[in-house]
Amino acid sequence: MDSRPIGVFDSGVGGLSAVRVLRALLPGEDILYFGDTANVPYGGKSVEELRALASASSRLLAGKGAKALLVACGTVSSNCLEVVGRASGLPCCGVLRGAALRACNTTRNGRVGVLSTEATARSGAFEREIRALRPELAVFSFGTSRLVPLAEAGRTEYSDPLVREAVEDAAARFSGSGIDTLILGCTHFPLLAPALARAFEGVRLIDSGETGAGEFMGLLRARGLLSAKKRGGRVTAFVSGGIESFERSAGLFLPGGLDDIRAVDA
Repeated sequence: MDSRPIGVFDSGVGGLSAVRVLRALLPGEDILYFGDTANVPYGGKSVEELRALASASSRLLAGKGAKALLVACGTVSSNCLEVVGRASGLPCCGVLRGAALRACNTTRNGRVGVLSTEATARSGAFEREIRALRPELAVFSFGTSRLVPLAEAGRTEYSDPLVREAVEDAAARFSGSGIDTLILGCTHFPLLAPALARAFEGVRLIDSGETGAGEFMGLLRARGLLSAKKRGGRVTAFVSGGIESFERSAGLFLPGGLDDIRAVDA
């Protein structure tokens, strides 16, 4: 048993979708969350930039006493997950493998879609993971830069013209593919899940934050890192950009709110 906090990071508020699941699965764990809002979005950045940002985020949380890290960012998970362990010296996992496995076990017609950031789509990581598990599946991918800013701004309703246009455009990219399962390959996207469900009518949506949290719990258990506490875990957020805007959007991901929020240098 290990009473130290677990660490979670993302480019902004999106990774809180994984934190919400972790709080339900492991209510006794203290959680340190880093939202790198000064550099959001990550989806348009180069691999070199992503490696630098992932290394800095990892070192920040390790320096604050985290015992293991969940990379609750599809872009980092698919492009440079390996730097996280090296930079932090801690056990870690991302949000790619669990989502790929869930999709492989969910699809009935063998046609899977991946909706992600542009950098994740360019990496091809989800496709490789899915085909390693089930090479016979057909995989269709689209990377968009339009959804993360909407989620960060708390604009999530299908009735919002900008949201409706963005999700309908995403759905149009998969027109004719016949997918029955869609991985939300960015942890910001679950906040838009109701709007996406309307655009992708009849398609099963896979929340990569949820599946990543489940995989992370397995890692903690296997390494003997679970806390002995069964309840009372606290969530402390560190934010590199504006605290007020982060806190407003965080409430949409975490209805119970944060226990503490602090500014840090980017």
